Amino acid sequence: MNVLGICAHPDDLEIGCGGTLIKYAKQGHKIFMCNVANGSMGHAEIMPDELSEIRANELKRSAEIIGAEVIGVNGVGDGCVEASNKNIQKKLVEIIRYTKADLIITHNPDDYMRDHVQVSNLAFDASFAATFPHLFTQSEYITNFPPVYYMDTLAGIGFVPTEYVDISEEIEAKLQALSCHESQYKWLLEHDNVDFIDFVRTSNKYRGQQCGVPYAEGFCQYKGWSRIRPYRLLP
Repeated sequence: MNVLGICAHPDDLEIGCGGTLIKYAKQGHKIFMCNVANGSMGHAEIMPDELSEIRANELKRSAEIIGAEVIGVNGVGDGCVEASNKNIQKKLVEIIRYTKADLIITHNPDDYMRDHVQVSNLAFDASFAATFPHLFTQSEYITNFPPVYYMDTLAGIGFVPTEYVDISEEIEAKLQALSCHESQYKWLLEHDNVDFIDFVRTSNKYRGQQCGVPYAEGFCQYKGWSRIRPYRLLP
């Protein structure tokens, strides 16, 4: 199965579904990680152009741990993601076609920040548009609408999972992958006194307590017509 994670910023997938992606990879599935924005505004001292390059390299190291291929929508700055932008949507259509995604994981459409919400809408719209025969991109159009799963919000606020994935065996690898994003977690620790690695561990422990395992990640499936399958898709 080809699993495509679509997120706003370079560390968002690690936070929301990194353990699940690792679990998929261990089971032999093909994993793709796509970020729409380049993370250019994620630091108070490092300038945007330099930071976007740093974060791209951090993502590559993280993806190696996860076992994923990185394929991004390049050149979109933080705060500039627009679901109505046809150029961005077409790039995402090509990515969905190129990966032949059997499943898409993305942000909850009611997440805490605008980039996340816009990417959630983009992922949904592009996954539909990817089936249009006369919308031409480099890759051939697909014939089925990929199922869409929404990953947890930060700290789980306002999100009630309908499905859980046990990541007890993957939690340390997930946090190792997240630790590759040094420009983010070191800044938060040194300047805001926020231990983000512990923050994410605690959030996954909380989800684990809900479903009776040490650590878990929560998801909600989009249940519109043609997106439902009569079998479990999460690992």
